Amino acid sequence: MERRTTPPTDDPLRREREPPPPPRPPRGPALDPTALFVLLDGLRRVVPGELQGQLTNLIREFLLTLRSLIDWYLERLDGPRREPRVEDIPID
Repeated sequence: MERRTTPPTDDPLRREREPPPPPRPPRGPALDPTALFVLLDGLRRVVPGELQGQLTNLIREFLLTLRSLIDWYLERLDGPRREPRVEDIPID
């Protein structure tokens, strides 16, 4: 009878074939978007009346884009891992 010292799931070849996990968030002070929002609000208030509507639309588009990026990243984290595409190449 043969004993294994490592569990069957700890196969080094299998680990090489799996895609790497997503990077961990940085360990430091978290990004605080408050300063960005204060800056954008200040810009909106300083801009002349003729441009306020355009700047408001620009800020809205920026925030929608940021939201889409966050949604995409969360979907990527929550989704199943993709298996790498492997092709058998015959050796003659």
